[in-house]
Amino acid sequence: MRTDPTVRVWDRVVRVFHWSLVLAFFGAYFSTESIGWLHKSFGYTTVALVAVRLVWGLVGSEHARFANFAPGPRRLVGYLLAVVHRREPRHLGHNPAGSVMILFLLGMVALIGTTGWMLTLDAFWGNGTVENLHVLAVDVTLVAIVIHVSANLYASARHRENLVLSMVTGRKRALDWPGAGLGGVDPGDHARP
Repeated sequence: MRTDPTVRVWDRVVRVFHWSLVLAFFGAYFSTESIGWLHKSFGYTTVALVAVRLVWGLVGSEHARFANFAPGPRRLVGYLLAVVHRREPRHLGHNPAGSVMILFLLGMVALIGTTGWMLTLDAFWGNGTVENLHVLAVDVTLVAIVIHVSANLYASARHRENLVLSMVTGRKRALDWPGAGLGGVDPGDHARP
């Protein structure tokens, strides 16, 4: 039985951050009406997690650093056109669309946390504009999460690898073996054992 070589891509900080944010976000979402202190605790946890991830995006491992995965507009459009034509390259780290989604989700969670915190202050208590922005940001984030999960399921099927499992184990198939991906490999991605 052949096993394909794998490499470590997602470090422990990225993986713990990812799954902790999932739990904290949905914990806050489902505790909105029932237990105020629990909702706030989950909310503050999401903000703390985003702060840790922002720092790790500057000093973390290769695939965690924003400088290594944030695409410019030309690269993003090129990738999306390749997806439409079903010729998108497989990426060891985040693909350009995934990179933009990660940055968008981090920004939205920060906005949700900031507006939630503002609603606890005397200056904004009961402020309809801030409350509406908080709720709208949650709704937009839920839509983005559905897109994020759907895109990962699509990419998993398209490139024959379990991206959800890779966010648990931290490992993905190496890029440099025959049949590693469809449509080539992005030269910006580097495999390291």
